[in-house]
Amino acid sequence: MTRQFFGTDGIRGTVGQPPITPDFVLRLAHAVGRVLKRSEARPTVLIGKDTRISGYMLESALESGFNSAGVDVVLLGPLPTPGVAYLTRAQRASLGVVISASHNPFEDNGIKFFSAQGAKLSDAWEQDVEAMLEQPPAWSDSANLGKARRLDDAAGRYVEFCKSTFDPHLTLRGMKVVVDAAHGAAYQIAPLVFHELGAEVQCIGCAPDGLNINREVGATHPEALAQAVREHGADLGIALDGDADRLQLVDGSGRIFNGDELLYVMVADRLAQGEAVAGAVGTLMTNMAVELALRERGLEFVRAKVGDRYVLEELHRRGWLLGGEGSGHLLALDKHTTGDGLVSALQVLKACARSGKPLAGLLEGVQLFPQVLLNVRLRPGQDWAASAGLADTRRSVEAQLGTTGRVLIRPSGTEPLLRIMVEAPSEALAQDSAQQLVRAVQEG
Repeated sequence: MTRQFFGTDGIRGTVGQPPITPDFVLRLAHAVGRVLKRSEARPTVLIGKDTRISGYMLESALESGFNSAGVDVVLLGPLPTPGVAYLTRAQRASLGVVISASHNPFEDNGIKFFSAQGAKLSDAWEQDVEAMLEQPPAWSDSANLGKARRLDDAAGRYVEFCKSTFDPHLTLRGMKVVVDAAHGAAYQIAPLVFHELGAEVQCIGCAPDGLNINREVGATHPEALAQAVREHGADLGIALDGDADRLQLVDGSGRIFNGDELLYVMVADRLAQGEAVAGAVGTLMTNMAVELALRERGLEFVRAKVGDRYVLEELHRRGWLLGGEGSGHLLALDKHTTGDGLVSALQVLKACARSGKPLAGLLEGVQLFPQVLLNVRLRPGQDWAASAGLADTRRSVEAQLGTTGRVLIRPSGTEPLLRIMVEAPSEALAQDSAQQLVRAVQEG
């Protein structure tokens, strides 16, 4: 069964346009509630959200839909996505629901779900929900309607959880950090976590107004943080996205470190402590330099499809703990069940505190290969995969790159675009190779 509404990370779209409308979201919650009641007489669902103005409307719709199916609701208020995952597990709830469109602008919003174990749900579960959406509603009678209450200390509980993932023998005392919460879900929580572990904290992107989430701040715009770090003379900057599940770091010089580099630091720190690390999982986009550096240390490195969901699936399949992607979705499965920007930041800061080295020092010898990523718009009906010209050009480019580069060509999952990525030892070679491939697509 093909999914109509669910994408790779829940349901997402522009507010006021299907499916992100209050009537559909009410029906969605009702359908999810009915699926839950197949295995549980009185389910309880936690609902958290980011800071988008549309969160109020969608929260009310979800509450009504769940209650109408006889499901109890606990409202968490603004809370990072990984915070909802944690509390779902800690509270022994039946399901966790997050209202967020992550790094998208405020005009968008979305709904995503976590299992009772704090993990993302399977395709089969999503297909069950979509099948239930096709059924007429079955409203509970008055005596069996669900109830709603608010968990007032949700943020405080999550702060303590984040701190618990940091080595209790270490401190951030003496470290000055700038926190950029993207005017999103972690705007209150992130500064508290680092402050309570001893750091001196300055903030940007911590004043949400419902309309400014991710606007020129956060993990998708780390340049703002780089400037703030330099202005404050800080040691490090921590950039999160709107729902705080992805991370970028900036050092005192203003250098930006992406998720590929941070994954390497996390793995290297475990090795430095004598811990056994069987391997790590990246994606098709992970920089080749990180793969080579890990292989030099005797570690197996595996590439999953792009998306933290697929990284997580591969980690589970292999029984490994560490993985991530360049966008900053990082996974440390002995610390949390899902990607968590704050927990990931603490793993990197722990490495700095333990080694006494700055972040750049932990990456000595790991020089990222230049990557060029270009999008090519496809014509209606264009079968790029069958293009002999593109195939010939790709073989020529790959022969020129040899073992010192890579080509990745993949279609967008949401637009009529072909994404072309070339990785090479030099920016000029990567750019020239990518342009050759673009021309081949356009001529095909």
